[in-house]
Amino acid sequence: MDLHAAYDDDRLSDGYVHDDEARWVAEAPKRAGRTAFARDRARVLHSAALRRLAAKTQVVAAGESDFLRTRLTHSLECAQVGRELGAALGCDPDLVDAACLAHDLGHPPFGHNGEDALDEVAAAVGGFEGNAQSLRILTRLEAKTFSPGSGPRPGGPVGLNLTRATLDAATKYPWQRREGSRKFGVYAEDLDVFTWLRAGAPDDRTCFEAQVMDWADDVAYSVHDVEDAVVAGHLDIRAISGAGGAGDPEGLLGTAAYYARDADPAELGAAVERLTALPFWPSSYAGSLRDLAALKNLTSQLIGRFCTAVELATRERYGRGHLTRYAADLVVPREQRLEVAVLKAVADRWVMQRAGAEPVYVRQREIVQELVAAIRLTAPEGLDPVLRDAYVAAPDDAARLRVVVDQVASLTDRSVVAWHARLCR
Repeated sequence: MDLHAAYDDDRLSDGYVHDDEARWVAEAPKRAGRTAFARDRARVLHSAALRRLAAKTQVVAAGESDFLRTRLTHSLECAQVGRELGAALGCDPDLVDAACLAHDLGHPPFGHNGEDALDEVAAAVGGFEGNAQSLRILTRLEAKTFSPGSGPRPGGPVGLNLTRATLDAATKYPWQRREGSRKFGVYAEDLDVFTWLRAGAPDDRTCFEAQVMDWADDVAYSVHDVEDAVVAGHLDIRAISGAGGAGDPEGLLGTAAYYARDADPAELGAAVERLTALPFWPSSYAGSLRDLAALKNLTSQLIGRFCTAVELATRERYGRGHLTRYAADLVVPREQRLEVAVLKAVADRWVMQRAGAEPVYVRQREIVQELVAAIRLTAPEGLDPVLRDAYVAAPDDAARLRVVVDQVASLTDRSVVAWHARLCR
């Protein structure tokens, strides 16, 4: 089956259509020897937004331990998983790598808790969502390229000016906010570039590279968050199976149902049994070097399990050759999807819902929301210089609030506390 010809007669030999390498603002030719997607990857890798992820919470609070992951280390690990899986399926590896590096750029301080706080204060202007913020960073806020007077957003910033295919691959949720749905990928203010990057794409469907990125994200954080929870002491690994009377297996299944809403308790219980029966599943963890090595082996084996299953299932459906853009969909076997859901639930159950966490979350939300209010009173002087022009040029209060939200969302866990201490006395 010729997947590429079935999708579009105007394909290049590597499976991409001619305008996938187009940039919103045309650029002069660069030096030879680098592809457009390699250049995109470099732009994301060298961005300030990516560096800031080093001090933003993944699941366990940033700074709690030198061992634990931050949003940056998670993004790097996601990129490694996605790059190899994408390459095995015929994607351009730099394209998938760039999308994986970019997928969490929009996350604010305090992780999803900070996201909820900003969504509340920005409700009147369309809310806040980390994925929509990522697109905003890539196409507006990151300092790299300005449009000429005759281009899109005349004279204004266009962010990293990535190619159409890379922006599309970084878009998990290709739609605006909808009633009853928390996830979305674009604010109304950014529909101009969103419309451009989605030109010709099927409504609401993510491209193949975005699906690879999404699965790499799920695999990386579900596996590594369990490792971090064990090392941080929040989780006794025996609790997952209930071995030795430890833990709360029923509570785990209840939480896992949130991540796999089409599964019944028996299916999720079977997923737990499959995982904990694996020959490399540790029986305990006491913190020794040998224990840590066993835990690292677990993460490596699980990543291989989840990616190999998806690669084989996708190839079985589509055959060999380059699987790119809208020529295919990633095939995730149900058993592996439910196993990943269980691992997501482990971090949720024993880290995010752990005893004593809720007062911390309440205070974090207060810090974020109080800081937004304080900056609104001091803007534009209270903003970073890079955002002052946007605030001054904003046509109304709604646009000015969005700039203030951009400011707070850009801060790290540590800097948001420092800004709050300085401005909210």
